[in-house]
Amino acid sequence: MEFADVLTRRASVRNFTEEKVPVDKLREMVRMAGTAPCIGGRETWSFIAVTNKELMRKMAEAVKMKYDGIIPAGGDHVTDNVRNAVESFSTIFLNAPAVIAVLSEPYTAVIDKVLEQTSYSHDDINKLRNHPDIQTIGAAIENLLLAAVDMGYGACWQTGPMVAKEELSKLLGVKEPYSLFAFVAVGKPAHEIKPRVKKPVGEMFSVIE
Repeated sequence: MEFADVLTRRASVRNFTEEKVPVDKLREMVRMAGTAPCIGGRETWSFIAVTNKELMRKMAEAVKMKYDGIIPAGGDHVTDNVRNAVESFSTIFLNAPAVIAVLSEPYTAVIDKVLEQTSYSHDDINKLRNHPDIQTIGAAIENLLLAAVDMGYGACWQTGPMVAKEELSKLLGVKEPYSLFAFVAVGKPAHEIKPRVKKPVGEMFSVIE
């Protein structure tokens, strides 16, 4: 598939067929994710692919329970509808034959070596630099999404489940120094995907000459 076609065909897929995603395909998606640019040459990412449906059900239940605690039942009709919608969107991965958990480990920047001589901490500098660690993981996830499209699959980048990060980490056996960052649900789209109309380039591009 031509690169431009991959870019334009990518869309968030939320409904999947039951067709399994072979492990070698998941591995290739992760390999492509790992070609992304990374802060200071530090490949801080790690990936766990889950195809076990029972484990995925436990993961979805953990997410729902967390949202039930955040938005208790018994409120007004609007509140209940919002909670149900958030829970539904945050457990989309349960509809997929596979979900890839994206992990990240802390990184040490070159400037950290001299921070003791300043009034700044690692977190201060990271914030001033607009969180390059988060940007690094985002780049890897985008590569993963594009790889999925190129291989004939659909995917959905999910951060909603992270409200249950602690519970999910235990279920997945995540160990320090890694921490859970996001989910990517993967599978064959259940129907034809039509990417939504994007903002015209004229509205988001300018040149300073």
